[in-house]
Amino acid sequence: MAYIRKFKTSSGATAVQVVYKKGREVQKIAHIGSANSEASLEKLLEKAQAVIDEGKVSLFDLSKYGKA
Repeated sequence: MAYIRKFKTSSGATAVQVVYKKGREVQKIAHIGSANSEASLEKLLEKAQAVIDEGKVSLFDLSKYGKA
């Protein structure tokens, strides 16, 4: 299971990480970046979601509907 973790750093920025867990044990942490503004934070959250989604396979073939 993977999820996005946000937290405040000592400098006041908001850090974004992707955390991979198996059961209750953390397997891997991928640091995406740190943001000082809401716009930067949104971009980092989108990037983190893309990192999580890159390994997923769609259950449905939507290519015939033009959405693949």
